[in-house]
Amino acid sequence: MADDILIENEHLAVAVAALGAETRSITTRDGSEWLWDGDPAYWTGRAPVLFPIVGKAPDNRLTIEGASFPMQQHGFARKSPFTLADRSATACRFSLEANADTQMAYPFAFRLSITHALEGRTLSVTAEVANLDERPMPFGFGFHPAFRWPMPGVNAGHVHHIALANGAEPSMIRLRDGLLDLAPRPSPFSKGLLALDHDYFEEDAMIFPEGAGDQLSLNAEDGPSLHFRFENLPNLALWTKPGAPYICVEPWHGMAAAHGKGPAIEDRPFTKTLEAGDTATFSWSVTIDR
Repeated sequence: MADDILIENEHLAVAVAALGAETRSITTRDGSEWLWDGDPAYWTGRAPVLFPIVGKAPDNRLTIEGASFPMQQHGFARKSPFTLADRSATACRFSLEANADTQMAYPFAFRLSITHALEGRTLSVTAEVANLDERPMPFGFGFHPAFRWPMPGVNAGHVHHIALANGAEPSMIRLRDGLLDLAPRPSPFSKGLLALDHDYFEEDAMIFPEGAGDQLSLNAEDGPSLHFRFENLPNLALWTKPGAPYICVEPWHGMAAAHGKGPAIEDRPFTKTLEAGDTATFSWSVTIDR
């Protein structure tokens, strides 16, 4: 898009949009595009930022301090215009502050800053959530980047794996009608390894509340690898629409409301609460290994 900000170095070029401070493109110098392109035939998102909730609220209503507010899935940040706060050749920072529109859904004074920065073959995306209010501020936060599956230069029939650096086999939960079913299911991982298959996503996202760790890789058989690191994001989800040519690797701090738990924001799993004047930082990074 014409209003995207471009940052680049000798290895990568990354475009970032003011709308939602969303990553729009990640290309290597050979011209390969690694991020999903938002084809509306499948899903228009590319890498939305999720704030002040992750996932859905019952009937799209959220209760805060006993009052009910309208809240769309994944919150409003992804559809809000951010302001460019700082920029260099290899980094940019966008900010969103509370305004009349956000107050209608979320009655807190806050600032959300999203920084994209390049170093070598690594893109880092860092979020800072500042509580500018005079009372504790509960919220959820997450990233939702989508990458091409199959990856560039890889035939569609080649197997792609998710490999957890900690070698774990974390339990999985699922969504039911958009809300969490907290009944644990067996892990699809074997010694930290999962061969991706579109059949896994017939029941929507694969969600791992704990145990997936803070590092993983997306690997193509006899092909490239994407190496991810996460900070302060204990939850992991993997998602695509069955048959779509992308895979979302989603680190979160907070999840959808659970069945039977109601609309209160504090009852959502992994809700974080910031004291007045405090700031929380969340980040993910990807290193492209050809």
